[in-house]
Amino acid sequence: MHKIEIAQHILDRVAARRGGTTLFKELQGRKTALVVIDLQNAFMLPGMVGEIPYAREIVPNVNALAEAVRRAGGKVVWVQMKIETAGEGAWTVYLEHMSGPVFRDAEIAALTPGSHGHALHDDLDVRDGDLVIEKTRFSAFIQGSCDLDSRLREAGIDTVIITGTVTNTCCESTARDAMMLNYKTIFVSDANACRTDEEHNTTLGNILRIFGDVASTQEVIGRLKQAGGGEFR
Repeated sequence: MHKIEIAQHILDRVAARRGGTTLFKELQGRKTALVVIDLQNAFMLPGMVGEIPYAREIVPNVNALAEAVRRAGGKVVWVQMKIETAGEGAWTVYLEHMSGPVFRDAEIAALTPGSHGHALHDDLDVRDGDLVIEKTRFSAFIQGSCDLDSRLREAGIDTVIITGTVTNTCCESTARDAMMLNYKTIFVSDANACRTDEEHNTTLGNILRIFGDVASTQEVIGRLKQAGGGEFR
């Protein structure tokens, strides 16, 4: 598990700006969604092209949060990355410039729907009634990536809890865009994962500074238990 350590100067700046470092102390369960980003075999299994070893360690926390959100009356959303190589959805700048051909071809193969890499990891507690959504960009909220925004708004969701991998890529991109689309955004410190503690903690500082709340799994579950004056059941 990542060693969580947000820089003190960030904590001090946040406290001075808004009088404390906790934003959303009270949650309304039926207006809250857990958004789980890219916990797919491509990022989870040893030897896979995008393997993030820390991602395997956050699965129990993600599952605990999913159960807590369901019990509070909220939505659980499992988001899968897919790569489109042709047509209007093709992400040509990323595919042609951000990686060499060996890594690019391996990533395409691993994140093509129907492949073993594209599938959600077996240890995730995916239930009937949860949403499973595919996205085509790092952010699940950017225009054209997927229909997450419209589906959450239809469900009356105004608060999102962000978990998954990679902390400083898809998770951070999704969290930033969520806030800019006017969602209350909570980024879970011990239910996101990337390659190093340094990168992970840098993102936590970025989110806390201006984009949302940062809280631990147990802190979020504690808030959900109090959600809506007894919705937790």
